[in-house]
Amino acid sequence: MPVRVTLPPSLKGALTDRPAVGCWLASASPVAAEIVAASGFDFIIIDAEHSPNELATTLSLLQVTAAYPGVTAVRLPVNDEVVIKQFLDLGAQTIIVPMVNRVEDAERAVRAARYPDGGVRGIGAALARSARWGLVPDYLHTATDHITVLCQIESAEAVSKAADIAAVDGVDGVFIGPADLAGTMGLLGKTGDQAVVDAVESVIADVLAAGKIVGVNAFDKTFADRYVAAGAQFVAVTADVTLLVAGARSTLSAWSTDN
Repeated sequence: MPVRVTLPPSLKGALTDRPAVGCWLASASPVAAEIVAASGFDFIIIDAEHSPNELATTLSLLQVTAAYPGVTAVRLPVNDEVVIKQFLDLGAQTIIVPMVNRVEDAERAVRAARYPDGGVRGIGAALARSARWGLVPDYLHTATDHITVLCQIESAEAVSKAADIAAVDGVDGVFIGPADLAGTMGLLGKTGDQAVVDAVESVIADVLAAGKIVGVNAFDKTFADRYVAAGAQFVAVTADVTLLVAGARSTLSAWSTDN
């Protein structure tokens, strides 16, 4: 007898009262992805902007991490309707759209993530993992329910327009990138500068006021805790490559003849 195929929740449907803790996947390794997923992170972000994760790699990582309860998101390489269509068709249900600086950018991302009449997403569900090749009942009419669209605010311009970006219909939330934000503020590499921290906290407040979900990238626990206290609901605190570097250096240090 045919099995009824259902999709897991995207990020907007998986958040609880406890702040969600996440990890980036930047190594393009399915083994590393499974280790991270099995370790119990609430969410994982496949980075397709600053790492070698392309379409085929992302597909394999989505398949590997699907066996575990955490939500898997994809940070896209660009805000482009073709790219968004391709990653959604792979089965990405939570997408982070980079460099959203103004309302028009947010509206473009939403249109690309929605089927007509509300958008321009190409219709290929019968051929795509997103609908499990047509096995998810009525996917064309319920796709929006299964997808979380997050706009990445990571520039001084975007900070000034955060409230308007968050208010765009179809934007489910915002993910804040302090590194690029610091760079656009003339503070390259200084994500802990008070001006950057203030900007991040102002975005958190604006997004929460708009009734949308908000998260942030914060590898330093001091700042992660501060942003959670300000209202951030999900925080990316490390990456697979970061964990590997830290573990390798720690082990090497323990065996160093200098100690």
